[in-house]
Amino acid sequence: MQTVLVIDDDPGLASLLAEYLGGRGLAVRVAPDGPSGLGLLRGGGVDLVVLDVMMPGMDGFEVLREIRRDNPVPVVMLTARGEDMDRIVGLELGADDYLSKPFNPRELLARIKSVLRRSGAGPDADQALLASGIRVDPAAREVTVDGRRVELTTTEFDLLRVLVGAAGRVIPRERLMELARGEDYASFERSVDVHVSHLRRKLDDDPRQARRIKTVRGVGYLVPRD
Repeated sequence: MQTVLVIDDDPGLASLLAEYLGGRGLAVRVAPDGPSGLGLLRGGGVDLVVLDVMMPGMDGFEVLREIRRDNPVPVVMLTARGEDMDRIVGLELGADDYLSKPFNPRELLARIKSVLRRSGAGPDADQALLASGIRVDPAAREVTVDGRRVELTTTEFDLLRVLVGAAGRVIPRERLMELARGEDYASFERSVDVHVSHLRRKLDDDPRQARRIKTVRGVGYLVPRD
């Protein structure tokens, strides 16, 4: 059974989510604030975090920063205002998905299942991919660059898997996120650019002279074959 950690200071909503998600095959842990949530996460056994942005004291962005220091666990953020800036900041910090309040619990469950599905090895994902010194092992969910292991978030891994799997071909921005997620995704170009920027930094790929992930101006991105 997969475990979801809900970090939200609204006890009513947290209780509702625990009951709803728990009744649909997920184990649920609940934390009322950021510090206690980080404590539960450090204890291990968490497969995904549902994280509220608007919390007193330590807000969701601060919590996400702490998580991303050393943990690639998938994170779905809950934003109260639904503003693009909240979404962009969350993506920049390494969130895998976001949902605006108020929301239908069924939609959150669908998002959670989608992210969990992408964070696990698929039945056709056994063959390792190699291009430009990047080795992507979909079965083990591992990436190495010139032999050095690189820790990626779920979304970063999926985007790189698509790019390396299509080495030598340009992937348009508007298609990249859809291909990575395996479903239609109403992404805006800025979100894709943010994730690619993170990937380049982790791959030590200078964006001014990128050799691993190249930008094809006005079209999208390309990983060369060699």
